[in-house]
Amino acid sequence: MKNGFFGTMWKQRYLQMFVLIGMAYLLVFNYLPMFGIIIAFKEYKISTGILGMFTSPFVGLKHFIEFFGDYKFAELLRNTLTLSLFKLFFSFPMPIFLALILNEVRAPKVKRTVQTVSYLPYFISWIIVAGFCQIILSNNGILNDVVSLFGAERMQFLSGAQYFLPIAVITALWKETGWWTIIFLAAITSIDLALYEAADIDGATRLQKIGFITLPGIRPTVTVVLILALGNLMGGGLSGSNFEQSYLFGNAANLSTSQILQTYVLQVGLSQGRYSFASAAGLFQSFISVTMVFLSNFVAKKVSGEGLF
Repeated sequence: MKNGFFGTMWKQRYLQMFVLIGMAYLLVFNYLPMFGIIIAFKEYKISTGILGMFTSPFVGLKHFIEFFGDYKFAELLRNTLTLSLFKLFFSFPMPIFLALILNEVRAPKVKRTVQTVSYLPYFISWIIVAGFCQIILSNNGILNDVVSLFGAERMQFLSGAQYFLPIAVITALWKETGWWTIIFLAAITSIDLALYEAADIDGATRLQKIGFITLPGIRPTVTVVLILALGNLMGGGLSGSNFEQSYLFGNAANLSTSQILQTYVLQVGLSQGRYSFASAAGLFQSFISVTMVFLSNFVAKKVSGEGLF
């Protein structure tokens, strides 16, 4: 018994307490709310209360059909995918590139300084980032002051629909790159140093060591992160910040490019009280995300033989 399952659990009781807290968090905030999915197939009214979602009339796929037939559906899907794909295209390779560069830096102080400066923005909330952008990019902001010094007209960065996507991508890169760089740096440190020593003896250059040792060594980590990013494609890819950016940077003037599925769900759900319709739209987004996880995992295992599961 002492060496059995319960004996091991008792020895690890303090560590298991931390695990139980995490499991309780997932259960309460991630799994139990999934019962609410049922209202996507019912005519739910908030006046009936939480238990009313079980007694509300069943309407089947009515809300899904209504959502797919909505005149905004194509625009919402286009905006969501465009924002996510652009952010994924730029934000996924950047942490890998920065990790490779930092790994080649031989001055410890420089390396630590760059790491600290790069990942500190991750801890700044998006509302603060939006405030910075307001100061810099507004009509009377710093950037427009510089533009006007050269005799050019002030530009409507925050209200121009064509500027929303570049602003979203650039701010996501600034805020998230340093954090994900830590993940890839940790993967690089796990590579056997004997491989680099053997490469030095063979006269390999730095680029050759990166191409034949470092990149293959972190491939499993890159694969897992890419699968997770594709699974969260509808939410913003690697950074998963689509909602915050669209909600904070979006306005009536740039709505044609800034409104995405998540902000639309919030609008029709809370503002208009169409809870069942909003749940159907949100469930559609979740279905796409789950499909992308399985699809990307399948492709990764076929191509590289490595996957998430």
